[in-house]
Amino acid sequence: MALENVLEDKELGRLLIRVNVRARRLTFRTREDAIYVTVPPGTTLTEVKNAIEELRPRLRVARQKYTRPLIDLNYRIDTEFFKLSLVSGQRERFLSRSELGEMQIICPPDADFTDPALQAWLRKVIEEALRRNAKIILPPRLYMLSQKHNLPYQCVKINSSNGRWGSCSARRNINLSYYLMLLPKHLIDYVLLHELTHTREMNHGERFWALLDELTEGKSQLLRKELRQYRTDF
Repeated sequence: MALENVLEDKELGRLLIRVNVRARRLTFRTREDAIYVTVPPGTTLTEVKNAIEELRPRLRVARQKYTRPLIDLNYRIDTEFFKLSLVSGQRERFLSRSELGEMQIICPPDADFTDPALQAWLRKVIEEALRRNAKIILPPRLYMLSQKHNLPYQCVKINSSNGRWGSCSARRNINLSYYLMLLPKHLIDYVLLHELTHTREMNHGERFWALLDELTEGKSQLLRKELRQYRTDF
């Protein structure tokens, strides 16, 4: 492979691949203009592409940090389990109304939504709402699927991971990201079933995919592809 290559990816944008004689492994660094990939000498382009596919969910999240939508009066979240809207109010401070599955933020009439500090605060408020809702909604749904398919687990925890939708340990402890609340219902169930499948098959071998296919009516690969292409715009 040449000392420098450029890959154009429809989802991730430009990836600049550079060979470094001191590099011991592939490293990815996301910047505003591109994703920079440093590789050891002798690395093939096929190896780089395989690494990109393996890390695509995390690279997608990292890339979205530079292309986040502005949270203003036009911003909406509208999924089966969580709905958010912002409206203009009369008071000089922010207020919020929240109930299970829904949140409304009432904004001062002169709110400057271009202020980075305000954007950071709004994201924090929304993330906390996502966390609260995820703790109420996701564990019972996981339990229901576990009972339905006879795939027991030890415990479930909700975390803030924005690089992995979920994980399952060798002890059958399942972790779920509260960002799952931004997905449509069928993709949430796919992630939950994926992690439950790991309680029986702790790898991604043929038996894992065969079992997950049974649980998803033969749609595991289609759902996997859809999840990889899904953007939450948050």
